[in-house]
This record gives sequence, C-alpha cells and structure tokens, in this order.
Amino acid sequence: MFQIFSIVSLVIAITIHEFSHAFVADILGDPTPRSQKRLSLNPLKHLDPLGTIMLILVGFGWGKPVVIDPYNFSHPRRDEIFVSLSGPLSNILLAIVMSIFLKLFPFTPLVILIQMNIILAVFNLLPIPPLDGSKIFLNLLPEQKSYEWELAFEKYGIIILIALLFLPFNGSNLISSIMSPIIQFVLQLLV
Repeated sequence: MFQIFSIVSLVIAITIHEFSHAFVADILGDPTPRSQKRLSLNPLKHLDPLGTIMLILVGFGWGKPVVIDPYNFSHPRRDEIFVSLSGPLSNILLAIVMSIFLKLFPFTPLVILIQMNIILAVFNLLPIPPLDGSKIFLNLLPEQKSYEWELAFEKYGIIILIALLFLPFNGSNLISSIMSPIIQFVLQLLV
C-alpha cells in the first residue's frame, strides 16, 4: 500500500511541478508550453514514458521536461530563473498546503505526498544539468561565464547526476547524503 501511495504522490508532485513551469512560462510570454498542450493538470501530459516505467519498477522516476524558448521572454535570463524556480516552489507550496490539511485531518497518505513534494523540490534545486537548479545557477552567472559553464557542464550533467545517484556514500548514495539533512529539516517544520 505504501508503494502505491508513493507512486501516486510522486505523479501528483511531478504534474504540479511541470504544470507550474508551463504556467509561468506562458504568463511571461512564451507560447511554447501552450502550443505543446502542457498547460494542463492532466498527469498524462507531463509523464515521460521511461520515467514512468522507472517510477513503477524502482520507485524513482521523472516527468517530461517543459520546453521553453527564453527568447520569447522580455527578460530572457531573469524570466528563465522564474520559470525554473516555479516547479520547485510549487512543490514546496503544495507541501505546505498538505501539512495544513494534515493537521486538520490526520491521514497518513498526506505525509507521503508532503515528503514526495519536498524531495522533488530539493532534488530539482541541485545545480546539475538537466535539473532546474542548473538553469538558475547559469542565469545568475555573468553571461560569458554562463556560456562557458554551460558548454563545459551540459554534456556531462546527466552522467554526474547518475553517478551521484548510484555512488555509495555513508551507507546510502552521495545525492541522498547531500539532500537528506535539508529534506529532514523541512519535513520537521511541516509535519
């Protein structure tokens, strides 16, 4: 039963996350997500086929990234930061709302939903391509430095991410060791 609640919670978290990227991009003037039918809370619009299979098989998956064109924004670098932040912030907001509901209506699956949203938010804020944190980081750098980092980092980002996920460290993996204290701190505030 826990596995089912975890999968449903992650599907909800991914859907809210990706919808938020699409919504903010649309508000800021990029019609790309709208033209790709991503302004929807229908999970089927946001689930990646391989990411969904992995979610079911191993309990870890991912959504289909929302494609944006920053050149449609009036302030491309600033607005791309807003779009990138919107996904993790929407997960944090949903976790806060669910923690209020949890206090009013104690229901164990809400704890799982809160946890999945916090994990997704913290994970996506890591500054590793293709995660949202890398777009935020690159757009905060001076333009020339951003370009240099992107060239050097972009092609190795997924390899670095996989290594961090699977390299053993301290009885777990490296990425869990980095994220766990942050996740635990936020969960203690909310639950």
